[in-house]
Amino acid sequence: MLKSKSLLILGFVWPEPKSSAAGSRMMQLIELFSNDGYVITFASTAQNLEFSEDLKALGIRTEAIVLNDVSFDVFVKELNPSVVLFDRFMVEEQFGWRVSEQCPTALKILDTEDLHCLRQARQKSVKEEREFNSNDLYSDIAKRELASILRCDTSLMISEYEMQLLQEQFSIARDLLYYLPLFAKALPTPLPFSERKDLVFIGNFLHEPNWDAVQYLSKIIWPLLQPLLPNVKMLIYGAYPTQKVLELHRPKSNFYIMGRAASAQEVIGSARLLVAPIRFGAGIKGKLIEAMQYGTPSITTSIGSEAMHGALPWNGCIEDHPLKFAKATASYYLQQELWEASQANGYTLLKERYDIECYQMDFLQHISFLTNQLQSHRNKNFIGAILQHHLLSSTKYMAKWIEEKNK
Repeated sequence: MLKSKSLLILGFVWPEPKSSAAGSRMMQLIELFSNDGYVITFASTAQNLEFSEDLKALGIRTEAIVLNDVSFDVFVKELNPSVVLFDRFMVEEQFGWRVSEQCPTALKILDTEDLHCLRQARQKSVKEEREFNSNDLYSDIAKRELASILRCDTSLMISEYEMQLLQEQFSIARDLLYYLPLFAKALPTPLPFSERKDLVFIGNFLHEPNWDAVQYLSKIIWPLLQPLLPNVKMLIYGAYPTQKVLELHRPKSNFYIMGRAASAQEVIGSARLLVAPIRFGAGIKGKLIEAMQYGTPSITTSIGSEAMHGALPWNGCIEDHPLKFAKATASYYLQQELWEASQANGYTLLKERYDIECYQMDFLQHISFLTNQLQSHRNKNFIGAILQHHLLSSTKYMAKWIEEKNK
């Protein structure tokens, strides 16, 4: 039955807002649509894990779906949503053509999370110990990701840098992209400088940039930093630590692997600094926004802070050279005046760049406009229609072959 405002979210995973920024992002999107009166269904092929959000308790219908199976066609045709949101391009590849066939008038939104081709290209250059080159971007994953963006009616971007990259490097039309960052507000009564101690890093270890940052912190940064702060602990928190992560636990060197944090607010809000020597990645970093929320200055890299502060001063210090990174960390840890000025910078950033009130109304108006002008909008994106057409001879029939094989 057609609902005037019905949203189907096809999730890459079930959202875990306490484990990752991606989980928080998904819950924020759900809240946006819910506040606008949408009836929401969340469906995923992934396993619903222990720390996943209880969506049913929020009045959201949930559905377990299967890859390469006609049962999805039946499900989506019966649901007949007015809007379908794909959680990352891989999900659009798997289900986009089925949505188009069964619900051709549904508005298709891609939530990119971050630009995967950019993150992987940067990762490749770091692994090969060389400078990043724009030629690294022209990969198979870029072809897949850009094809997905072109097939959708709009793609949500959390990074202005990535929007610019898509337009200038790949000639993606501006009206196919929509800037919608993570939302956050400062929390009241943070602990003062005098009541805080130690350094903290936090991040989901299933996310490769986090694992690389912790290795880099352990092997390169901490040997430089520990002599400058000999009585300070480095506390590493994160969901899903592997054995390799746990092997970095060295209490004698004040380097502690703490595992999953029961409360990010508690561990970040009681630390004096958050340190995040991120060497590759994309999007904007949830841990750095959380640090601002909890009144905790951060020391990070240019990749870590990319697209996060615009022309405003950073919530701490940005350094790429390991020795300068270590010295900056020590300075901000020891100097209260510097620390308090950085905390104030973080609050300004939250107010100017991450307050939901800056984006909510315009976003919902944008979705309404696209829904009402869908055909004319699609006519302007004829390349997307061509990609949709040629998709019939690749992804669709591979999926159908698997479907038949599974029978």
